[in-house]
Amino acid sequence: MVQTKNHGFPVRRTPLEGILRIGEIMKILIQTISRTFLLLDMQKYAVIVAGGSGTRMKREMPKQFIPIAGKPILMHTLKAFEQVKLGIEIILVLPKGQMEDWKNLCTQYHFEVPHQITHGGDSRFQSVKNGLRQIDHEVGLVAIHDGVRPLVNSQIILNAFETAEQKGNAVAAVPLKDAIRQVVADENKVLNRKEYRLIQTPQAFRLHQIKAAFRRDDNPAFTDDATVLEATGEKINLIEGSYRNIKITTPEDLALAEALLTHF
Repeated sequence: MVQTKNHGFPVRRTPLEGILRIGEIMKILIQTISRTFLLLDMQKYAVIVAGGSGTRMKREMPKQFIPIAGKPILMHTLKAFEQVKLGIEIILVLPKGQMEDWKNLCTQYHFEVPHQITHGGDSRFQSVKNGLRQIDHEVGLVAIHDGVRPLVNSQIILNAFETAEQKGNAVAAVPLKDAIRQVVADENKVLNRKEYRLIQTPQAFRLHQIKAAFRRDDNPAFTDDATVLEATGEKINLIEGSYRNIKITTPEDLALAEALLTHF
Protein backbone atom coordinates (compact mmCIF):
# COMPACT_ATOMS: atom_id res chain seq x y z
CA MET A 1 0.00 0.00 0.00
CA VAL A 2 1.07 3.60 -0.67
CA GLN A 3 0.09 6.15 1.93
CA THR A 4 -0.62 9.79 1.08
CA LYS A 5 -2.29 12.52 3.07
CA ASN A 6 -5.52 14.31 2.26
CA HIS A 7 -6.41 17.27 4.50
CA GLY A 8 -4.30 15.77 7.29
CA PHE A 9 -5.90 12.30 7.12
CA PRO A 10 -3.95 9.33 5.77
CA VAL A 11 -5.39 7.80 2.60
CA ARG A 12 -4.40 4.34 1.45
CA ARG A 13 -3.78 3.94 -2.29
CA THR A 14 -3.28 0.53 -3.84
CA PRO A 15 -0.45 -0.14 -6.32
CA LEU A 16 -3.10 -0.49 -9.05
CA GLU A 17 -4.48 2.98 -8.27
CA GLY A 18 -0.95 4.37 -8.43
CA ILE A 19 -0.40 2.77 -11.84
CA LEU A 20 -3.71 4.16 -13.11
CA ARG A 21 -2.75 7.63 -11.88
CA ILE A 22 0.58 7.41 -13.70
CA GLY A 23 -1.33 6.29 -16.79
CA GLU A 24 -3.54 9.39 -16.62
CA ILE A 25 -0.49 11.66 -16.33
CA MET A 26 1.21 9.92 -19.27
CA LYS A 27 -1.95 10.32 -21.36
CA ILE A 28 -2.05 14.07 -20.69
CA LEU A 29 1.67 14.34 -21.46
CA ILE A 30 1.30 12.45 -24.75
CA GLN A 31 -1.66 14.65 -25.77
CA THR A 32 0.35 17.79 -24.98
CA ILE A 33 3.35 16.57 -26.96
CA SER A 34 1.09 15.56 -29.88
CA ARG A 35 -0.53 19.03 -29.96
CA THR A 36 2.92 20.65 -29.87
CA PHE A 37 4.19 18.58 -32.80
CA LEU A 38 0.99 19.25 -34.74
CA LEU A 39 1.40 22.97 -34.13
CA LEU A 40 5.04 22.82 -35.24
CA ASP A 41 3.99 20.92 -38.37
CA MET A 42 1.40 23.51 -39.44
CA GLN A 43 2.65 26.51 -41.40
CA LYS A 44 2.27 29.70 -39.41
CA TYR A 45 2.16 33.31 -40.54
CA ALA A 46 2.02 36.68 -38.83
CA VAL A 47 0.50 39.70 -40.57
CA ILE A 48 1.87 42.78 -38.79
CA VAL A 49 -0.16 45.88 -39.61
CA ALA A 50 1.61 49.21 -39.18
CA GLY A 51 -0.29 51.99 -40.87
CA GLY A 52 -0.16 54.71 -38.23
CA SER A 53 1.10 58.27 -38.41
CA GLY A 54 2.67 60.45 -35.75
CA THR A 55 -0.30 62.79 -35.34
CA ARG A 56 -1.37 61.79 -31.81
CA MET A 57 2.29 61.53 -30.87
CA LYS A 58 2.73 65.15 -32.00
CA ARG A 59 5.65 64.04 -34.16
CA GLU A 60 6.34 64.05 -37.86
CA MET A 61 7.83 60.54 -37.70
CA PRO A 62 5.30 57.66 -38.04
CA LYS A 63 4.77 56.21 -34.58
CA GLN A 64 5.90 52.71 -35.56
CA PHE A 65 9.34 54.12 -36.46
CA ILE A 66 9.88 56.00 -33.20
CA PRO A 67 12.81 54.46 -31.33
CA ILE A 68 12.34 53.04 -27.83
CA ALA A 69 14.95 51.07 -25.87
CA GLY A 70 17.46 51.52 -28.66
CA LYS A 71 15.47 50.66 -31.79
CA PRO A 72 12.19 51.50 -33.60
CA ILE A 73 8.96 50.21 -32.08
CA LEU A 74 8.24 48.03 -35.11
CA MET A 75 11.52 46.16 -34.76
CA HIS A 76 10.63 45.12 -31.21
CA THR A 77 7.30 43.81 -32.53
CA LEU A 78 8.79 41.71 -35.33
CA LYS A 79 11.47 40.39 -32.99
CA ALA A 80 8.79 39.21 -30.56
CA PHE A 81 7.33 36.91 -33.23
CA GLU A 82 10.71 35.63 -34.33
CA GLN A 83 11.61 34.71 -30.75
CA VAL A 84 8.73 32.25 -30.50
CA LYS A 85 10.80 29.86 -32.66
CA LEU A 86 7.83 28.35 -34.50
CA GLY A 87 9.10 29.18 -37.98
CA ILE A 88 6.56 31.98 -38.36
CA GLU A 89 6.61 33.72 -41.75
CA ILE A 90 6.20 37.44 -41.07
CA ILE A 91 4.37 39.76 -43.46
CA LEU A 92 4.71 43.45 -42.67
CA VAL A 93 2.02 45.79 -44.02
CA LEU A 94 3.11 49.42 -44.39
CA PRO A 95 1.77 52.49 -46.21
CA LYS A 96 3.42 52.81 -49.63
CA GLY A 97 5.08 56.06 -48.64
CA GLN A 98 6.81 54.45 -45.65
CA MET A 99 8.24 51.34 -47.28
CA GLU A 100 11.53 52.92 -48.39
CA ASP A 101 11.99 54.58 -44.99
CA TRP A 102 11.57 51.19 -43.34
CA LYS A 103 14.20 49.60 -45.57
CA ASN A 104 16.61 52.41 -44.69
CA LEU A 105 15.93 51.88 -40.97
CA CYS A 106 16.62 48.15 -41.31
CA THR A 107 19.99 49.00 -42.83
CA GLN A 108 20.73 51.64 -40.20
CA TYR A 109 19.91 49.33 -37.27
CA HIS A 110 21.30 46.16 -38.89
CA PHE A 111 17.88 44.58 -38.48
CA GLU A 112 17.92 41.02 -39.79
CA VAL A 113 14.60 39.46 -38.76
CA PRO A 114 13.31 37.83 -42.00
CA HIS A 115 10.08 39.35 -43.25
CA GLN A 116 8.14 40.23 -46.38
CA ILE A 117 6.88 43.78 -46.97
CA THR A 118 3.65 44.73 -48.70
CA HIS A 119 1.68 47.97 -48.94
CA GLY A 120 -1.41 48.80 -46.93
CA GLY A 121 -4.80 50.09 -48.01
CA ASP A 122 -7.08 52.98 -47.11
CA SER A 123 -8.30 51.25 -43.94
CA ARG A 124 -7.12 48.60 -41.51
CA PHE A 125 -9.51 46.16 -43.19
CA GLN A 126 -7.90 46.76 -46.57
CA SER A 127 -4.40 46.59 -45.10
CA VAL A 128 -5.07 43.22 -43.47
CA LYS A 129 -6.70 42.02 -46.68
CA ASN A 130 -3.57 42.98 -48.63
CA GLY A 131 -1.42 41.16 -46.09
CA LEU A 132 -3.49 37.99 -46.37
CA ARG A 133 -3.22 38.12 -50.17
CA GLN A 134 0.52 37.58 -49.84
CA ILE A 135 -0.14 34.10 -48.43
CA ASP A 136 -0.60 31.61 -51.25
CA HIS A 137 -1.68 28.70 -49.06
CA GLU A 138 -5.12 27.95 -47.62
CA VAL A 139 -3.96 25.53 -44.92
CA GLY A 140 -2.19 26.87 -41.85
CA LEU A 141 -2.55 29.45 -39.11
CA VAL A 142 -2.15 33.22 -39.19
CA ALA A 143 -1.83 35.74 -36.37
CA ILE A 144 -2.78 39.34 -37.13
CA HIS A 145 -1.08 41.88 -34.89
CA ASP A 146 -0.77 45.63 -34.40
CA GLY A 147 2.70 46.86 -35.31
CA VAL A 148 2.67 49.21 -32.33
CA ARG A 149 2.19 46.49 -29.72
CA PRO A 150 5.90 45.70 -29.18
CA LEU A 151 5.46 44.24 -25.69
CA VAL A 152 3.56 41.12 -26.73
CA ASN A 153 5.20 38.09 -25.17
CA SER A 154 5.96 34.62 -26.49
CA GLN A 155 3.37 32.93 -24.27
CA ILE A 156 0.51 34.99 -25.71
CA ILE A 157 1.66 34.31 -29.29
CA LEU A 158 2.07 30.59 -28.63
CA ASN A 159 -1.30 30.37 -26.86
CA ALA A 160 -2.97 32.21 -29.76
CA PHE A 161 -1.63 29.73 -32.31
CA GLU A 162 -2.43 26.70 -30.13
CA THR A 163 -6.01 27.84 -29.47
CA ALA A 164 -6.57 28.73 -33.15
CA GLU A 165 -5.33 25.28 -34.14
CA GLN A 166 -7.71 23.60 -31.67
CA LYS A 167 -10.78 25.87 -31.86
CA GLY A 168 -10.43 27.84 -35.10
CA ASN A 169 -9.50 31.26 -33.71
CA ALA A 170 -8.09 33.03 -30.67
CA VAL A 171 -8.31 36.67 -29.60
CA ALA A 172 -6.18 38.15 -26.80
CA ALA A 173 -8.18 40.09 -24.20
CA VAL A 174 -7.91 41.44 -20.65
CA PRO A 175 -10.55 42.31 -18.01
CA LEU A 176 -11.38 45.94 -17.33
CA LYS A 177 -9.73 47.46 -14.27
CA ASP A 178 -11.84 50.61 -13.98
CA ALA A 179 -15.55 51.22 -13.63
CA ILE A 180 -17.39 51.67 -16.92
CA ARG A 181 -20.44 53.76 -17.83
CA GLN A 182 -22.46 53.82 -21.04
CA VAL A 183 -23.16 57.28 -22.44
CA VAL A 184 -26.12 57.86 -24.77
CA ALA A 185 -26.93 61.46 -25.67
CA ASP A 186 -27.13 63.31 -22.34
CA GLU A 187 -27.76 60.18 -20.29
CA ASN A 188 -25.34 57.66 -18.79
CA LYS A 189 -25.59 54.49 -16.77
CA VAL A 190 -23.18 52.16 -15.03
CA LEU A 191 -22.37 48.77 -16.59
CA ASN A 192 -21.02 45.61 -15.00
CA ARG A 193 -17.34 45.64 -15.92
CA LYS A 194 -17.10 41.89 -15.29
CA GLU A 195 -19.16 41.38 -18.45
CA TYR A 196 -16.67 43.26 -20.68
CA ARG A 197 -13.16 42.71 -21.99
CA LEU A 198 -10.57 44.96 -23.62
CA ILE A 199 -9.56 43.39 -26.91
CA GLN A 200 -5.93 43.20 -27.96
CA THR A 201 -3.87 41.52 -30.63
CA PRO A 202 -2.61 39.04 -31.68
CA GLN A 203 -5.77 37.57 -33.11
CA ALA A 204 -5.06 34.17 -34.63
CA PHE A 205 -7.14 32.20 -37.13
CA ARG A 206 -7.23 29.14 -39.32
CA LEU A 207 -5.97 30.48 -42.60
CA HIS A 208 -8.77 29.33 -44.89
CA GLN A 209 -11.46 30.75 -42.61
CA ILE A 210 -10.04 34.24 -42.19
CA LYS A 211 -9.09 34.53 -45.87
CA ALA A 212 -12.65 33.63 -46.83
CA ALA A 213 -14.03 36.13 -44.32
CA PHE A 214 -11.92 38.95 -45.78
CA ARG A 215 -13.27 38.37 -49.29
CA ARG A 216 -16.29 40.45 -48.33
CA ASP A 217 -16.47 44.25 -48.55
CA ASP A 218 -15.35 46.52 -45.74
CA ASN A 219 -17.94 47.51 -43.16
CA PRO A 220 -17.84 50.15 -40.37
CA ALA A 221 -18.99 47.41 -37.99
CA PHE A 222 -15.65 45.64 -38.45
CA THR A 223 -13.76 47.06 -35.48
CA ASP A 224 -11.08 44.38 -35.58
CA ASP A 225 -10.21 41.16 -37.40
CA ALA A 226 -12.35 39.01 -35.10
CA THR A 227 -15.50 40.93 -36.04
CA VAL A 228 -14.83 40.15 -39.72
CA LEU A 229 -14.78 36.42 -38.96
CA GLU A 230 -17.69 36.74 -36.54
CA ALA A 231 -19.82 38.13 -39.39
CA THR A 232 -19.59 34.70 -41.06
CA GLY A 233 -21.22 33.07 -38.04
CA GLU A 234 -18.10 31.78 -36.31
CA LYS A 235 -17.82 31.88 -32.53
CA ILE A 236 -14.88 33.94 -31.20
CA ASN A 237 -12.60 32.43 -28.54
CA LEU A 238 -10.94 34.78 -26.06
CA ILE A 239 -7.54 33.99 -24.55
CA GLU A 240 -5.63 35.72 -21.77
CA GLY A 241 -3.77 38.82 -22.94
CA SER A 242 -1.56 41.05 -20.82
CA TYR A 243 -1.77 44.56 -19.39
CA ARG A 244 1.83 44.96 -20.62
CA ASN A 245 0.68 44.35 -24.20
CA ILE A 246 -0.20 48.01 -24.74
CA LYS A 247 -0.91 49.68 -28.07
CA ILE A 248 1.33 52.73 -28.40
CA THR A 249 -0.78 55.64 -29.63
CA THR A 250 0.02 58.58 -27.32
CA PRO A 251 3.14 60.11 -25.73
CA GLU A 252 2.06 58.57 -22.40
CA ASP A 253 1.97 55.11 -24.02
CA LEU A 254 5.43 55.73 -25.42
CA ALA A 255 6.88 56.63 -22.02
CA LEU A 256 5.28 53.56 -20.43
CA ALA A 257 6.56 51.21 -23.15
CA GLU A 258 10.06 52.66 -22.82
CA ALA A 259 9.98 52.05 -19.05
CA LEU A 260 8.66 48.50 -19.41
CA LEU A 261 11.24 47.55 -22.05
CA THR A 262 14.10 49.15 -20.17
CA HIS A 263 13.42 48.31 -16.54
CA PHE A 264 11.02 45.35 -16.38
